[in-house]
Amino acid sequence: MTGVMRGGALQARLPVRELARACVDACALAAAGLGARRAGLDEVPAVRVDDGAVATAFTSERHLLVDGRAPVTFAPLSRFWRTADGWVRTHANYPHHRERLLRVMGPPDTLEEAFAERSALEVEEAVYAAGGLAVALRTPQEWKAHPQAVAVAARPLVERGRLDSARARAFTPLEGTPLEGAPLLPAAGVRVLDLTRVVAGPVATRTLALLGADVLRVDSPKSPELPDQHADTGFGKRSATLDLAVDRRAFDELLSAADVVVTGYRPGALDRFGLSARALAERRPGIVVAQLSAWGAFGPWRERRGFDSLVQVATGIAVVEGSVEQPGALPAQALDHGTGYLLAAEVLRALAEQSDEGGSRFVRLALARTAAWLMNDIAADPHGGAPYGGPDAWLAETDSGIGRLRYALSPVSFAGGPVGWARPPGPWGADPARWG
Repeated sequence: MTGVMRGGALQARLPVRELARACVDACALAAAGLGARRAGLDEVPAVRVDDGAVATAFTSERHLLVDGRAPVTFAPLSRFWRTADGWVRTHANYPHHRERLLRVMGPPDTLEEAFAERSALEVEEAVYAAGGLAVALRTPQEWKAHPQAVAVAARPLVERGRLDSARARAFTPLEGTPLEGAPLLPAAGVRVLDLTRVVAGPVATRTLALLGADVLRVDSPKSPELPDQHADTGFGKRSATLDLAVDRRAFDELLSAADVVVTGYRPGALDRFGLSARALAERRPGIVVAQLSAWGAFGPWRERRGFDSLVQVATGIAVVEGSVEQPGALPAQALDHGTGYLLAAEVLRALAEQSDEGGSRFVRLALARTAAWLMNDIAADPHGGAPYGGPDAWLAETDSGIGRLRYALSPVSFAGGPVGWARPPGPWGADPARWG
């Protein structure tokens, strides 16, 4: 592997650039390895990680333009609020979360006063009880003492294992190889059922689509995705809607032909639909189940909703990047993007292992565990690097069903691999719920 270092890329007090590089590197290595295996190559293609490409991709949602229009990122009520004893950060990008926040805290024009009258922990618990999203600012020391932090620290960064003894996968050899002029697509022919939302999960499935997978994202028709968020993470995929409470037959038909299922909901949230990892393995032996959550699958917060910005506040990252008096933030939603690339890497590794050993597989990651890795286990590169010249070299444009798009290229790169997606994103939910 060769590395191109650029100072200024993802500058932060914490080693964000090093985390981002490591996550992309892991994904590229897994992709190159699986591609070499399937194409019958004698050597694994060389992997190249460029810090400029990584930094641009980790802020892809900021670089998106739709017909020249800049994206809408955070809604006005998704922000820090001063409380009687500290700070709270809220997340209200989705209409239902905004409504639940206001139900507890009152109308928008009185929010400043309402937050100032209550303690941070009181707001956190009250908003959560109403189904909204608010997290009190904690120092790293306060978070380490929290029962959820203890539960997260006890788990590995990546949890993985077998669910049964299903027979080994028989991969179809790849028809095209770099020597024949075609890009090497390690995940060609792999069908990925994408049950994720927001950023981390969609980044993982967007990456699998880049590598040749047939990715079908399925959402509830009652929960539309934010349009710009969907455009940024929808490259290479198709998007359909299904009500799992009503359209079970259609979903079962999709599952019967799927190779991978990626979920991004709270642990247990999909169990009532028979979508736990073990239930999926029973219904579709040989499946790879990749699960992502904010707080982890264990501990008192395992069923809580969460987003990158809130995990930063709870775990003490916002204090490290700012202070107790004035909290800050990472230069990117690095927990989301980093965990997304790690999740894609683990899916690729699970597919490779399955082709040798068989068995339905599961992999599991959490934003809070990635945060612990960032804060405690990654060493900063002492050499820094050359100046980061900006994102222009890693941006491209394309026409799509939703307009002319400017977007960030993928940082996952290896010799002979793909340089772009086979299709641009389309409108949310516009595709039929069937495999292509």
